[in-house]
Formats: sequence, structure tokens, C-alpha cells
Amino acid sequence: MPSVSRHWALTWRLRRQHLVDGADSSVEVVRTLAAVSVFGSDPDLAVRRRLADPGAPGEVQRALSDGRLVRTFSFRGSVQVMAPETAGAYLALRAAGRQWALKSWVEHYRLRPDDWPDLRALVREVVADGPVPPRAIADAVAGTRFDHLATEFAEPNITLLKPLCWQGDVVLGPPVADGLTLQSPAAAPTWGGIPPLDEAGPRVVLEYVDAYGPCTPAHVHSWLGEGLSAGRKRLTTWWTEVQDRLARVDVDGEDRWVLADRLPELVDVRPEESVVLLPGKDAWVMGPGTKDEWVVPAEHRTSMTRGANPVLVDGVVRGTWKVVGGAVDVDAPDAPIDGTAAEVERLETLLRTP
Repeated sequence: MPSVSRHWALTWRLRRQHLVDGADSSVEVVRTLAAVSVFGSDPDLAVRRRLADPGAPGEVQRALSDGRLVRTFSFRGSVQVMAPETAGAYLALRAAGRQWALKSWVEHYRLRPDDWPDLRALVREVVADGPVPPRAIADAVAGTRFDHLATEFAEPNITLLKPLCWQGDVVLGPPVADGLTLQSPAAAPTWGGIPPLDEAGPRVVLEYVDAYGPCTPAHVHSWLGEGLSAGRKRLTTWWTEVQDRLARVDVDGEDRWVLADRLPELVDVRPEESVVLLPGKDAWVMGPGTKDEWVVPAEHRTSMTRGANPVLVDGVVRGTWKVVGGAVDVDAPDAPIDGTAAEVERLETLLRTP
């Protein structure tokens, strides 16, 4: 079994997540990370920091507008930017819990599980020529057996919209001044649909290990279980199914796993010193989770959970940064001066800060 240091492993992960050399496109970045947070973060900065040619601010919005990326409710009940070709597999896991079939949901919305197919068909018809405001769905259900939901859609009730996103009926359209819009995910040319659960599960386990390895089954349970409510039994089964495609690695005495195909890359990497400034709630932190002291030492866990902007030194959170008076201000006493200065210059260029 190969043996590497934690610094070594994190150097490799920095490369896998395009934080060293940079990716060719925003879609490549988002596909690698699986999802990029919207609320409490800066998805444009998170993506452009990972591009070889970051271009002008607004790249993520441009990609959303032309269908290269989509926005939808997925991880932890929040909104993420995702790649259309891979989003469906993650949504399949989120929908597997069938939250809308819970007794509390059935009673509150007066919707039985066997009512949902007809409601979903109606919604798909409304958003087919979208983007449309939720009010359009409210108007469509008025006078039907779903008339009692008109007010819920008109408000709109975000909780009621989420299962429609999870099942691939709608995604969030371009934001407008007076609220959100909805559209069909099929508006994205590469939308891959919602695959069967037994196909989606093993696929996303492998994708997680590919981006966030070397990792453990506990990390998969955190990302897909706590994040998507996939269910511990399912995740354990899927991990077992893909184990023949994984390779065990000793990292400072701890067993972790990477994709077997990636093992030669990991072994060939050599530890490098680095300083990276990222927006709050970035996938680098949220992927392994703020409990993972590999990336988030205990003294920084609270600030990361609250969404502070992390300063990474060799992949580990060592402080925070913010913009003060038009300049990037770093609070990371242990960060090397030269590396920090270079990263601040890069970040200010990305932000177009004087």
C-alpha cells in the first residue's frame, strides 16, 4: 500500500480541484466539484479562481444564461450551481428520500404521494417555455384539483418547489428584480435527466472520491448522506459496489482511498507550498466538511461554518480574509508573506479591486 503525507495528499487534491494549474472551462470546474454553493458564498469567484483564464467577472452568470450550467435546490436544502450533464445523478439521491410522502407533508399540502405525478406533469408543461415566475404555476393550478396550492406557488413557498427541483421537473431560471423564475432543465443542451437510483449512487460516490480524495467512507456519508439525505444503508452498499475501483493509501498512518486510476498521479505528486484565498462556503471546505481537521483545524471551524472567507496554507485553513476599503485584508499570521502577497494580487485582479 502506498504511503504519503497529509501535505502530499492535499497538494494532489489542490491540483484535482484546479487550484494550482486552472481548468479550461467553468463547466469543468463545476463538474469536478459536483456543486458550487450560491447562498453565503460567491460562486463566480469560486469558479474563476479555478480557471486558467478567468476572464471578466460574471462568468458563472453567463454560463447559467446560455445553459452551460444550472441552478437548483440540491445539497443541504440550499441552492447550488451544477453541471447539467451530472446534476441529475445528485438529484436522484436527494429525491430518493421522498420527503413529500411524509405524513406531515401529506397533511399540510393535502397532497398524497400518488397526486404528485399529475402535479409534476402540470408544472413541466408550465415551465416548458420558461423562464416563468412561480405565479405562472399558481395560475395553472387555479380551478383544478390542485387549486388549494395556488397561494403556495404564488407566494412562492420554496419548500413546495424543492421536490419539483429534486425530481428534475424545474430548475431556477435567471433571477429578476421582483423574485425568482423557473424553467425546464431541458433548456440546458447537455441536461442528462434523472438516472435510476442504482445507477446514480455508485456514480456519485466515485465522483466524490475523484475530487475529494484521499478520503474515507465517513466523508462520503457526510457529503451525500448529510448533504443529500441519501441514507446510510444505501451509501454503504454503493461504497461496497465500487471498492474494486478504489485504491487504499496510507496517509500519515490513516487508511484513505482514491480512485485506482488516479493512484499513479498521487504517487508522482510532490508536496508544494501554496497560499490560496477562497470565498466562504467554498467546496474545498464544504466537500470534506468543517468537521474534517485535515482541512479545517478546530480553532477555525466556527468561522468556516459561519461562512468566513478562508485563507489556505498548503490546503489547510489558517485564517480568513475580507475586503476592507477596496483592498483585500488578510488575517492569517502564519501564512508566508511572499505567497500571501501573490495570492492577494491574484484575488484583487479577479475582483477587479483597485
